[in-house]
Amino acid sequence: MSLHRRALIAAAAVAPVTAIAGASLAREPGWRALSPLPWPAQEVYAAVWQGRIAVAGGLVGRTDAPLHIEDRIGLYDPAGDRWEEGPRLPEPRHHPMMGALGGDLWAIGGYGRGEGDWTNRPEVWRLAPGAPAWTSAPALPTPQAEAVGLTHAGRLHLVTGRSPREGANGQWRDQIDVATHQVLDGARWETARPCPMARNSAAGAVLDGALWIAGGRTVDGGETGRLDRYDPAADRWDTLAPIPVSPASGRQVGGGLAMAALGGRLVAFGGEWFDRAAPGGGGVFAETWIYEPGADVWRAGPPMRTPRHGLAAAAIGDRLYAIAGGEVVSGGRAGGLNEIFSL
Repeated sequence: MSLHRRALIAAAAVAPVTAIAGASLAREPGWRALSPLPWPAQEVYAAVWQGRIAVAGGLVGRTDAPLHIEDRIGLYDPAGDRWEEGPRLPEPRHHPMMGALGGDLWAIGGYGRGEGDWTNRPEVWRLAPGAPAWTSAPALPTPQAEAVGLTHAGRLHLVTGRSPREGANGQWRDQIDVATHQVLDGARWETARPCPMARNSAAGAVLDGALWIAGGRTVDGGETGRLDRYDPAADRWDTLAPIPVSPASGRQVGGGLAMAALGGRLVAFGGEWFDRAAPGGGGVFAETWIYEPGADVWRAGPPMRTPRHGLAAAAIGDRLYAIAGGEVVSGGRAGGLNEIFSL
């Protein structure tokens, strides 16, 4: 048995006490800490699968060392406030989109090693409940990383993000922002109406039968608070009120944020901003923004306990979980924090 496995088992052994505390804290409004992911990671996404939250892959920037790209998957049990490690991805990936479809867990695309550490990969893998390993699934017709992945009515939507330029696919600069909208029914990929704005590192949620895409950034134009809503039945996009500018930093909340639907509202939080002239080259947003669909307005919620970007978000019932992420701008100080938000 590996030392890592022993650590996970040891953590599970003390989980009942933690679970009681977690359940109590979750009923209080605002942010509270729960059991962290047992390893650091940022540039990750989450999916709710079999009653647990799955987080896979990611990266860790290391000084004077090659970029570490992760292949581990953490499965979080909210009822017990404990983590278990699942079957590793077939290859290390950062920014792999996660989704639950047809009873299986899906890992879609992301960046891996090829021509460089930012090779945009088309591979798609699926994991059946109880299976010891991932199996290959229909690959993406066009690689599309740093996208928004949302499951609705038995179909998985992959919207916006970045795809390779012609002639190069190895570094971040080799990718371009796209408005692409690809849809998976479990057997094949189709193309749907593109998002009104091409951007990367946006966040999304499903609410009231619609897909909501918020924030993001473009290479040329920087951050955007834009909010777009897609009606799958009508195949129509509408643009609504954008996420406000951060009152603390004066910067537009946009890239690297996370979002989930909670209590009939959208809750968006985190993200990063860049400025070479600023100390540290930029910063991380602490704001939590709550969107009221009926009024088409955002209001400020309790600030994050630990501001992060490139973090995973998932909601189960009346609880929202913010997992892992970078605690400083860009690729430094990845962590495994798991914090819960309730209204």
